Amino acid sequence: MTSLDIGIMRLRTKARRLFGGYGRMERFFKGVLPKGLYARALFIIIAPMVILTIIVSAIFMERHWNTVTRRLSAAVVQDIAAVSDLRKALPHDRDYAELRRIAQDRLGLVVDFLPVTELPPIGPKPFFSPLDQALSEELRKQIGRPFWIDTVGRSSLVEIRILLDDAVMRTFARRSAAYESNLEIFLLWMAGTSLILIAVAILFLRNQIRPILRLTEAVESFGKGRDVPGLRARGALEVRRAAVAFLEMKARVERAIDQRTAMLAGVSHDLRTVLTRFKLELALLDDGPETEAMKRDVDEMSRMLEAYLAFARGDAGERSEPTDMAAFLDELKTDAERQGRRASVEFYGYPVATVRPHAFRRCLANLVSNAARFGSAITITGHRDHRYMTITVDDDGPGIPPNRRDDVFKPFLRLDDARNQDEAGSGLGLTIARDIARSHGGDVMLGDSPMGGLRASVRIPV
Repeated sequence: MTSLDIGIMRLRTKARRLFGGYGRMERFFKGVLPKGLYARALFIIIAPMVILTIIVSAIFMERHWNTVTRRLSAAVVQDIAAVSDLRKALPHDRDYAELRRIAQDRLGLVVDFLPVTELPPIGPKPFFSPLDQALSEELRKQIGRPFWIDTVGRSSLVEIRILLDDAVMRTFARRSAAYESNLEIFLLWMAGTSLILIAVAILFLRNQIRPILRLTEAVESFGKGRDVPGLRARGALEVRRAAVAFLEMKARVERAIDQRTAMLAGVSHDLRTVLTRFKLELALLDDGPETEAMKRDVDEMSRMLEAYLAFARGDAGERSEPTDMAAFLDELKTDAERQGRRASVEFYGYPVATVRPHAFRRCLANLVSNAARFGSAITITGHRDHRYMTITVDDDGPGIPPNRRDDVFKPFLRLDDARNQDEAGSGLGLTIARDIARSHGGDVMLGDSPMGGLRASVRIPV
């Protein structure tokens, strides 16, 4: 392996580490950041506002606040230096009473001259104190003598001690004379203004998000086969366009359903008329084996016609309403027992759900009749939580092979191995059941039953 190959491998390793770190960071931020549109929009508004406030505060403190503090500190140190120079110029006085009076009346300084001693040890300093920095820098620059300062001990005063040749000059100055103390007002204004802007942003965003939430609820309700009353195009231009597009799509779907229903009603009427004539003509014929066979064929054609029309119609014109599913399951249990099957029913949770009652009963009845046709025992179980309602139908029949479970939902398909082809049926029972479940926003799934046969599960959102 050449040095070039080794270099390429190292570059690839570093690139993988870099992209791996980027991927971990991206997953972290995706997990931390809010998921909802309202929260994300609020974050997009608040985050720049907070960053802007921090930047403005930093610039203000660095450029304005520190500059003013340095200038004020320089003026205080100049007054202290002037007092020190006056002490040398004035006649020697033991108490320096006149000098102290001038310093206090004219300069606002309280000055004492103490005997020569060691300066006190340096005390704890605040974490961030531009006043300490400014005073220390000006004392070194203008006086150039050993000094000691205390800006913490007394909140309204600053104590400064300077070691002279024959004394220690102790000076008390007002903090406001050496320090720009308007930071609290500045921060209060910044915080107050930010809170007002955030409140305004929340009010405006709530009004902008509300039409999106209403449109989302309308789409979910329409997908579950429920009515969408009172939906109008509101909000921003893009939201209005989405609402108008949804309303137009809803109108087209309903118009297509109405046209299909009307067409199927006409076809149903015509075909039933022909079958009725067949029955009348057969009734006029003499009884015999051929006549009985033809009557059975006509009855079978009638049943198949009703099944085809039910599949094509899908009961889409029915309105959704709150329905007691536990009562539904009890009725299905009774129907199964009438067919000579052992049946049991259990329901867990609140049993009321909003469905199209006749359509959903047909969905469950198809599953129960399918189980009763090929099994001797049936167990019906219902469960409802805050999101979904699930109903399972278990039987002890031969079941369906896993590789054929998707095929049985195809229209007009009947299996040869698992289900008896000689049994009556049009091959539309499971197809109609899944079509009705999906029109409610759910689905029908097939699996293995603990009873040894087939488990059919219906899950719809509540």
